[in-house]
Amino acid sequence: RLALLALAMSASGLVAPGRQRAQIRMGMGNSFGRCFRISTWGESHGGGVGVVVDGCPPRVPLTEEPVQFELNRRRPGQSRLTTPRNESDTVEILSGVDKESGVTLGTPIAMLVRNKDQKSNDYDTMAKAYRPSHADATYDAKYGVRAVGGGGP
Repeated sequence: RLALLALAMSASGLVAPGRQRAQIRMGMGNSFGRCFRISTWGESHGGGVGVVVDGCPPRVPLTEEPVQFELNRRRPGQSRLTTPRNESDTVEILSGVDKESGVTLGTPIAMLVRNKDQKSNDYDTMAKAYRPSHADATYDAKYGVRAVGGGGP
């Protein structure tokens, strides 16, 4: 397969003649911000989604409760306009916060929301068309790949 890829790229002028160097299209990344650097990860219908927040100083009060309050506002299954998936969207703070005192440590803060009702095969029929009100087209343009079962957090 690599030989075919190199041949196709060479024929298209993407690689100098006589060279078999594959070019990889890199996405823009999922990190944002300067003072607080936020990196998101995971798939909406995979094992879960999460975020890493870097740049938070130590001794800032932070618990799961205020984050959970915001997640509850957008919880699925609350109206006929949202997905019927039964997800609790429960946040877990994995690192960066002292559990006993509830203050940040000055190290990156990792948070995870596990998916319990993910069914990527429910989206098999959507493999040929972009879903309305979803980021499928944006994900495809950014990464060059279709993630039908969920393109990220």
